[in-house]
Amino acid sequence: MALRRAGRRLGPGLAVVAALTFALGLGAVAPVPATARDETLPAWTGRVDLFRSSAFTTQQSWLWCTAAGVQIVRNIVERDDDHSTASQRTYFSWMRRHNRYDLPESAGVDPAGWTAGLRHFVDDRYRLVASRSFGTALRSAVTRIRQTGLPVALTVANGGHGWILSGFTATADPALGPGFEVTSVRVVGPLYGLQSKNGYDMKPGTSLTVAQLRRFFTPWRYAPLPMIWDGRYVSIQPVPVKAAPAAPAPTPSPSPSPTAAPTATPGPTSPPPSAPPTGVPGPIAAGEDVAGPSPATDPAALVPAAVADERVSIALVSVVAGVLALVVFLWRRPARRTRG
Repeated sequence: MALRRAGRRLGPGLAVVAALTFALGLGAVAPVPATARDETLPAWTGRVDLFRSSAFTTQQSWLWCTAAGVQIVRNIVERDDDHSTASQRTYFSWMRRHNRYDLPESAGVDPAGWTAGLRHFVDDRYRLVASRSFGTALRSAVTRIRQTGLPVALTVANGGHGWILSGFTATADPALGPGFEVTSVRVVGPLYGLQSKNGYDMKPGTSLTVAQLRRFFTPWRYAPLPMIWDGRYVSIQPVPVKAAPAAPAPTPSPSPSPTAAPTATPGPTSPPPSAPPTGVPGPIAAGEDVAGPSPATDPAALVPAAVADERVSIALVSVVAGVLALVVFLWRRPARRTRG
């Protein structure tokens, strides 16, 4: 009815423009379903704090901050209290074999190796995230903590050291969408007990404001060698994996062929420990330890393809409906008679 009245007032030409504009407008403002909170998550209280004092362990070598980081995360996730030097040595050796770059031992573990270690020794959902901005990296990190209940690893001091982000406070629940602001974070640095100088490292579980964290969580830079993470804020985040749809029941075969039993794959073995380097490097020594597998685009910066497809579909349907309504209107309108 509205389109028909508009046609009478504006004439056929402007009616076409009005109809198409109205139809496109419907597509442009079509609502996107709101994110519903996962009912398996604990109730939002304004904060998340995963740290337990018994989970902390001091790195047993100046090079082992990533190894101690894996040990701390394992202790938090598995509710364990492993503080052994042997475990740290195993993690360090294994992760160095999974570095992306061929680095000297004094450079420790790169982001690819650290990510591989967290995936192998803790949880397979960990992914390397290289973000273009501090804000994007932080918002993505706290969202993943809230969604999975797992800590996040951060490369601090331009990649010279590694911390664990174990908690945060925010103005709203990150699990419900982007309408929140981070107000504070809790960090764990494995140098504590070996060194506490210029913030490297503070008492485990220290609360920092966002401005304070920005001083430490800085873009990646390894002076001796250009790397694919240069200039990015590097973190290792647990990314939620959607459950796969249930597979249909298999169709019985009249003559199934037997399958061979799989061969067990032996676990990785660690090489003998290397002698620790001499001297006491500063906390911002290039390449002390940081790492993860191949780089990933920040998941928080991506628009899901399903949402984009839904918007396009709604817009197209609205356009077609508007055109059809206009055709019906013009067809039913009586033709004008010319006076002789």
